[in-house]
Amino acid sequence: MSDAAAKRDYSITGPERFHAMEKGLVSADWYKCPIPRKRLKELMVRRNGPALRDILLYLAAIVATGYLAYLSWGTWWAIPAFALYGTVYFVGSVSKWHEYSHGTPFKTGWPNEVIYQFTSFLILVQATNFRWSHVRHHTDTYIVGSDPEIMAPRPPKFSQLIRGAFRIEDVKGNTPKTLFLHAIGHLNKDEKELIPESQYGKLRWEARIFIGVFVVLIGLCFYLHSILPLMFIGLPAYYGSFLMTVLNITQHMGLYEDKLDHRLCCRTFYTNPILRFLYTNMNYHMEHHMFPMVPYYNLPKLHEEIKQDCPAAAPSFTAAVREAVSALWRIRKEPTHVVTKYREFAERIERDAKGA
Repeated sequence: MSDAAAKRDYSITGPERFHAMEKGLVSADWYKCPIPRKRLKELMVRRNGPALRDILLYLAAIVATGYLAYLSWGTWWAIPAFALYGTVYFVGSVSKWHEYSHGTPFKTGWPNEVIYQFTSFLILVQATNFRWSHVRHHTDTYIVGSDPEIMAPRPPKFSQLIRGAFRIEDVKGNTPKTLFLHAIGHLNKDEKELIPESQYGKLRWEARIFIGVFVVLIGLCFYLHSILPLMFIGLPAYYGSFLMTVLNITQHMGLYEDKLDHRLCCRTFYTNPILRFLYTNMNYHMEHHMFPMVPYYNLPKLHEEIKQDCPAAAPSFTAAVREAVSALWRIRKEPTHVVTKYREFAERIERDAKGA
């Protein structure tokens, strides 16, 4: 293992940020697959119908699984019932929260913001904080020192990944502490790097609303002598987080860093309609990063338009997980390792460029 690979600083305010800027990797131009301009404009059209349909189905799924969990309360059946409810709650909420942060699902603007704020509350991540972090993630995807959403360094820290899978750091106090600090107007240095000063007031009020609602929920728990209210709102963001963490691993793990080509740092995989619905089509992750203004319901069509110019999609969710996890395991000892399919694709691009 080289010292350079072992000691890279993945923070967004450290020396790697300046190295990335020197290399021209920050706010740079990225490769885009060729697609007729007219077709791309068609795919970027936002429609209220599909967005409304899917939001209603998402809410119905939460209500239905929540009702089953309620009926099971006080029995051993509560364990699988709440596991199902928590998974539907968290995966559905996180994927909607992510997609609505882009403001693309509804043609009408205000429903996008309402649903974004609502799902941000459900998963306990402030909307303003994520919006600016995610802008940077899309601008500088997996550029070390500039992307704040790199899930694991090279070599990976497996204890960090396990803690993240169950939000253990949040349970230990990071989320409550951060909310209270935001409520009084205190931001850390990374947040000051990402969030415009004009948005600080919005961040404060979001934190105060979060705290106020949870004071009411906790009070209700004491009044009812039951933790049940928090089992339905709040706690699912912890006990229901495992599947979402595994899905997150498939997005970029084992792929290239510091490449201005989303085909080399984002993974697409095929999966069944149920998981696609819960995940809001984010299995088409390369397509989403390359053309982020295409609404999620048009990503399958976008995939068909550009797939000949991309690495082959993983044939299933389990195949994508195996590919990412095996790469992580190998990166422990070979920090520069990249999944073979993507390395070969990068070599082909380089050969074609030299041939041209």
